[in-house]
Amino acid sequence: MFGVREAHEPSDPMKAAQSARRSALPRRFYREAQAEWRGDHWHLLLDGKAAKTPRRLALAVTERAVAEALAAEWNAQADILDPLHMPLTRLVNAALDGVADEAEAVRADIVRYAGTDLICYRAASPAELAERQARIWDPVLDWAEAALGVRLKTAAGIIHVTQADGELARIAAAVANVPSPVPLAALSTVTTLGGSAMIALALAHRALSPEEAWAAAHVDEHYQAEVWGADDEAVQRQQHRRREFDAAALALASWRPASAQE
Repeated sequence: MFGVREAHEPSDPMKAAQSARRSALPRRFYREAQAEWRGDHWHLLLDGKAAKTPRRLALAVTERAVAEALAAEWNAQADILDPLHMPLTRLVNAALDGVADEAEAVRADIVRYAGTDLICYRAASPAELAERQARIWDPVLDWAEAALGVRLKTAAGIIHVTQADGELARIAAAVANVPSPVPLAALSTVTTLGGSAMIALALAHRALSPEEAWAAAHVDEHYQAEVWGADDEAVQRQQHRRREFDAAALALASWRPASAQE
């Protein structure tokens, strides 16, 4: 039996898809999530029982701050567990289930990003955008030279620039210092979201704050929004990516490189 609205109004495919997706998501089955130190890791507990990754590994990390953020994320869920609103959980799951076994491949992928790094490709025009890129990106290159011994070449427009093997080797050495699995997974996430291994490394070494790193990775997008106005769908996509970025930045902060230690 259909009601009047159902019989005479066309269905909304987007709403139907969202409804179907939500109906397939699991319901919240626990009252409380908490972090507890067991052995040599902080474990996520759900009503006192150890949570597991999709591969049935213990959902456990070495840093208390990350474990407590995981617990907060699970406590913030309502009646439905929606992975889209659990970016830190998804990151840690990916780190434990995937990155832990593929650390070298993940490191190599980060170095490949550095070979065509976002901050090395500058706009030829308009002058305002070119100036903004230089003002925000040049300090990252200067930091990389001072801290890592890396000096990358830049180019204007779409002309490809080939970075020297020695520079990429030094970047690889810096990436190799980031431990697997959680900090490395976080570094990879920041790199892919921003298109820049150098911004990700600057964030990891505390040369950039999370807010500064996000702004540096989105110079072009922010400029275009100022000139042409913000597109609603683009804003929503960026908000989703920002949640992913913030979760990765939090996880990356669990690693403190020697150069950042007091």
